[in-house]
Amino acid sequence: MGKKNLIMNNIVISSAIGMPSHEVILFLSSLRKYYEDEIFFFVNKNDFELKKILKKYDCSYREVSTHKHDIQIKRYSLVLDFLMERNDIKKILFCDSRDIYFQSNPFDFPYEGDINFFSEDHPIENCNINSNWIQKTFGHENFEKLKKNSIICSGTVIGKKEAFIEYATQMKMMSKKFPYKKRLKFFLTFRRDKEGRGCDQSYAAYLIYNNILLNLKTYSNKLGPFATVYHLTNLKFNDDNVLLNQNNEPYILVHQYDKRWNIFKEKVDFLKIKLNIKF
Repeated sequence: MGKKNLIMNNIVISSAIGMPSHEVILFLSSLRKYYEDEIFFFVNKNDFELKKILKKYDCSYREVSTHKHDIQIKRYSLVLDFLMERNDIKKILFCDSRDIYFQSNPFDFPYEGDINFFSEDHPIENCNINSNWIQKTFGHENFEKLKKNSIICSGTVIGKKEAFIEYATQMKMMSKKFPYKKRLKFFLTFRRDKEGRGCDQSYAAYLIYNNILLNLKTYSNKLGPFATVYHLTNLKFNDDNVLLNQNNEPYILVHQYDKRWNIFKEKVDFLKIKLNIKF
């Protein structure tokens, strides 16, 4: 499906392969409150209800045959193919969709880098999941080199098109060179090892901490514009239930709120009412 011929500057790119349609509504409705430019999704051809929702929110999409458990790695190849076809894009937000909501326009911020990443302000070695991803892709020696650094979130990346293409190219190359080493039982039975689904986060960390990418900026979770809340401490809201950073500035988006559901359920329910979401 294509969008009308418009001169575009900004685009939000995500994927929702095999995702229930209701799981993208908060993402879309909160984003559309602040942002009018293109939103683009990768979907499967059988995602019928999902495509109806995307049309409702004036989104573009492309049908792909990728399995939902493979999309997190294969999305870099897909987005490279897509961007090579487009000359009307200047800036890209490449992000997850199921567990994000927006508090303002993601492009209305003076980002310092040509490409911008967001730290979780939590050491890699203190997270079993991220530690596993790095050891199962780059091995123990590289884990020892990287483990004191903060987790880098691969689910929210924003930057200029040219810088993003370089990033996606590097991510694609590393997924080929350093594939996730499946547990033996999955290797012997030719099955997917679901523990490897987020291992692109290890590639992002490797790129950043080995200074492979140029002109990048990494923002703090506590002080920056994006909140990845799984490891975020001292959560602070204003009277309108807007999440604030430690400078008392509203975050642009909130990511992984479902992992802190005991805190965010009430906030999300309030936001649904505010956005007139019924599901």
